[in-house]
Amino acid sequence: MPRGRGDGDQKKRLLTWIVVLAIICGCVYLYSRNSGTSALEYGSKSLRKLGSSYLGGDDDGDETSNKSGEELQDDIMLKSIPVCDDNHSELIPCLDRNLIYQTRLKLDLSLMEHYERHCPVQERRLNCLIPPPPGYKVPIKWPKSRDEVWKVNIPHTHLASEKSDQNWMVVKGDKISFPGGGTHFHYGADKYIASIANMLNFSNNILNNGGRLRTVLDVGCGVASFGGYLLSSDIIAMSLAPNDVHQNQIQFALERGIPAYLGVLGTKRLPYPSRSFELAHCSRCRIDWLQRDGILLLELDRLLRPGGYFAYSSPEAYAQDEEDLRIWREMSALVERMCWKIAAKRNQTVIWVKPLTNDCYMEREPGTQPPLCKSDDDPDAVWDVPMEACITPYTDENHKARGSGLAPWPARLTAPPPRLADFGYSNEMFEKDTEVWQQRVENYWNLLSPKIKPDTLRNLLDMKANLGSFAAALKSKDVWVMNVVPEDGPNTLKIIYDRGLMGSVHNWCESFSTYPRTYDLLHAWTIFSDIEKKDCSAEDLLFEIDRILRPTGFIIIRDKQPVVEFIKKHLSALHWEAVATAEGDSEEDEDDVVFIIQKQLWLTS
Repeated sequence: MPRGRGDGDQKKRLLTWIVVLAIICGCVYLYSRNSGTSALEYGSKSLRKLGSSYLGGDDDGDETSNKSGEELQDDIMLKSIPVCDDNHSELIPCLDRNLIYQTRLKLDLSLMEHYERHCPVQERRLNCLIPPPPGYKVPIKWPKSRDEVWKVNIPHTHLASEKSDQNWMVVKGDKISFPGGGTHFHYGADKYIASIANMLNFSNNILNNGGRLRTVLDVGCGVASFGGYLLSSDIIAMSLAPNDVHQNQIQFALERGIPAYLGVLGTKRLPYPSRSFELAHCSRCRIDWLQRDGILLLELDRLLRPGGYFAYSSPEAYAQDEEDLRIWREMSALVERMCWKIAAKRNQTVIWVKPLTNDCYMEREPGTQPPLCKSDDDPDAVWDVPMEACITPYTDENHKARGSGLAPWPARLTAPPPRLADFGYSNEMFEKDTEVWQQRVENYWNLLSPKIKPDTLRNLLDMKANLGSFAAALKSKDVWVMNVVPEDGPNTLKIIYDRGLMGSVHNWCESFSTYPRTYDLLHAWTIFSDIEKKDCSAEDLLFEIDRILRPTGFIIIRDKQPVVEFIKKHLSALHWEAVATAEGDSEEDEDDVVFIIQKQLWLTS
């Protein structure tokens, strides 16, 4: 009996110890979760402190700011940066619907406001690295990527079943293939494009019309097969779609190596200047063009060049039932008041053409709706500018010229465009800029040559494009460039479009409207110096660059020496690797340093 009691006591003591250990483990787990948050916050503060030190920002008065630069580097240089949760692997901070729900923004869903940009405040930004999805692979190279991508890179196959009758995409083993189909071109985008050219009586059924049709806006682009198949005709399309129920369509487009951008026709102007596109296209894009006095159609009108086309493929164009017939009648009446004419109509496709001059606008009856925009309205102001239901008339120069006055492609790439005069630039200044950047790009490629092959790069982003000469110098490469013009500088984006290139206005204090792992190369010309002048966070910009850069992709920093030194301190923590450093290569930038970085491929697993 005594022995039995001893056994029972031992069992009780053992049970007590087990309970105590379980409580301790639970506390450690909870503490580790909290300390993870603290580490993330500390990382942000540490980065900001270092940014103030190296970029010349104001110090915040604590004793750390009194230390020497060398001591400061040793004290707070980050050895690592936290990694975000896997569920953030496709995060687009300014297009994050979770943020909308959490902050309870009051948005009008009928106006598509929930698909427009809503950026987090500084306190809600994630200061962590966006992880790739498990098993991520370096993307398939162009041009093969036009037709297939790795399924593991975008593990979303719902569109394959949802659009199975329309040939959008097909799952084949470890890849997703793209047969080139669409809602209104089941038999392939190439045949559909040729049919549009045939409707317009263009020679040899080639849509570029001898180089006179170069820039296209594809609204509601799906997976961008229309834009992908236009490239072989020397036509470049801005494939546009929102992050909606088909939320990965733009991600597929960019993974394929096709120019694309996340955007929506909602309440704000699209980030492109007036008279940017020769053709706008909508193939069953599910847009109510009649809403709000035709405001969305009037936004397309703002973007089209004189004599530009709008190709509309939809059942309404065929008018098979009473509702379709009603929509067709109302839409026909609207575009007639806008002075558009039918250029061609066949089956379920109609193509309207915009007038070349202001004559038709001046001949309308007084009080005709929609009205002309007010004389003080700037049709090129686009950053966070509300749309207006009015017609944008042409300038006197365009009216007299009966068109845009642009040379056919490819001559327009290097021919001084007429809108240079808007900035006070001379033809000689334009030609000099083109020449300087031609030399700079050659030097870039010499520095990159040990690391790249002809098919290594496809999607490029110029973060401060100015006149677009960086992109122009790359014409012989099999790449495309998203040219970004800062929202607070000269709106030279219209020069870029006049050269037959494409781009967007943006504020680099915010995240770009694209998915993670979008671009193979980013060109950052004085962007970090500009951020400091705007009192933005250079550290947030580092996170954003990492977010949108593909693993194994490159960054070309062209800036002052202190900026380069600041970035060098974060290479290891960001999983970046220095490739090359060079001095400025012309009189214009003798104080600049060229610093080339490569992002390493890392996986959370």
